[in-house]
Amino acid sequence: MATDAMTRSSGGDAPTPSALEALAGAAYRPYWLDDPGRPRPRPALVGEERCDLLVVGGGYSGLWTALIAKERDPDREVVLVEGQEIGWAASGRNGGFCAASLTHGLGNGAARWPDELAELERLGHRNLDAIESAVERYGIDCDFERTGEIDVATEPYQVAELRETARMAAELGVGEQEFLDRDAVRAEVDSPTFLAGLWDRRGVAMLHPAKLAWGLARACAELGVRIYEHTPAERLAGAGAGMAVRTPYGRVRARQVALATNAFPALVRRVRPYIAPVYDHALMTEPLNQEQLDALGWRGRQGLSDTANHFHYFRLTADRRILWGGYDIIYRYGGRVRAEYDHHPATYRTLAQHFFRCFPQLEGVRFSHAWGGAIDTCSRFSAFFGSAHGGRVAYALGYTGLGVGATRFGAEVMLDLLAGERTERTSLEMVRSKPLPFPPEPVRWAGIGITQWAMTRADENGGRRNLWLKAMDKVGLGFDS
Repeated sequence: MATDAMTRSSGGDAPTPSALEALAGAAYRPYWLDDPGRPRPRPALVGEERCDLLVVGGGYSGLWTALIAKERDPDREVVLVEGQEIGWAASGRNGGFCAASLTHGLGNGAARWPDELAELERLGHRNLDAIESAVERYGIDCDFERTGEIDVATEPYQVAELRETARMAAELGVGEQEFLDRDAVRAEVDSPTFLAGLWDRRGVAMLHPAKLAWGLARACAELGVRIYEHTPAERLAGAGAGMAVRTPYGRVRARQVALATNAFPALVRRVRPYIAPVYDHALMTEPLNQEQLDALGWRGRQGLSDTANHFHYFRLTADRRILWGGYDIIYRYGGRVRAEYDHHPATYRTLAQHFFRCFPQLEGVRFSHAWGGAIDTCSRFSAFFGSAHGGRVAYALGYTGLGVGATRFGAEVMLDLLAGERTERTSLEMVRSKPLPFPPEPVRWAGIGITQWAMTRADENGGRRNLWLKAMDKVGLGFDS
């Protein structure tokens, strides 16, 4: 492991020879992007462009912004620039969990915006409905399945936490969340590690993340959005009554700009302290045969996640593979984001070991792909919003691993801010407030390291949070992926 990497790993839990053997043939590239239907990239911008709205970033956040901007005003000239290729970063590397939650779960929302939680849940479910509608309306073939998600308890103390979340959901009247005891959860998906579950039946959809991004880009282009790939935005500056963004081979002059750069350095420098890029990793199995699927009993095709601080997320794909990701959280000193950080063999070994512990009946299954990518975590675990340059620039950042669905809401917030409108979204305290910024280096590095250690200790000690974590909770400063 590189000396500048801060990670939580398996604490000496060495992988078995069979787990290592399962990794032997894995390709080091994202499964979702390794697709024969991947579209050819569009040309880079050369020369000068002019438009009403420039969107910087070709992931979900930018694509939804461009699409909704054209839906609101078909005559608006919209340009989108992407530094690499559409869906290349987090939007093509995530687990494909499209959640209604805008607050990174009920617990986090209740701790930070208790008075707004019911409204935030209502808006989140409406947002997920709108995503489902857009997928259908634009004919986006992204394996969209609204099968829900089961949060599973793998330690006794987590059972009580799931019961409490079920109670809170019932009080708010949001979704269809059902507590499952040990026998009930194992009847849905069979693992000897599962002690209980909480099934959110309608609040989460499963999808193919890269195909969603590619489909959104096609829909944008059909509405008249001009898209340029391999066109990084290098500098943002005022230009008369509008803004100008410099690119390697040209410039875009725009009346307004929406920044959708997420884990990458923001063009508005004062925003950068609010983001700590962290690396998350995942494995994908080979396709399972019918006997292997029958051994799991996973007929409902729900997504799953355990509920530890360092958690795993896992789901079935359309071609009957299992994606298994999460657990380690890797931070690089200085918040650097580089392609060479995408892969971390030590994490792959840990994930493989944990996979076979969860599903011993799948002994002998091989992994076909292993990959990682950067997440734009912030200290409140959910997105924050703002404007700059006299309201001509808007941004939405900090989704902390839950952006597949929430980025569409963030796109609407950015467009509201650029329009100068007071809406039900911009009136929210969640939208009007900011998280606490992370401290500068080396304090950031040290603080993240202590927090990682404390979270590990909590996982190993019945969820009991030590004085450090309690202090962080009190001031509202957290760290997650």
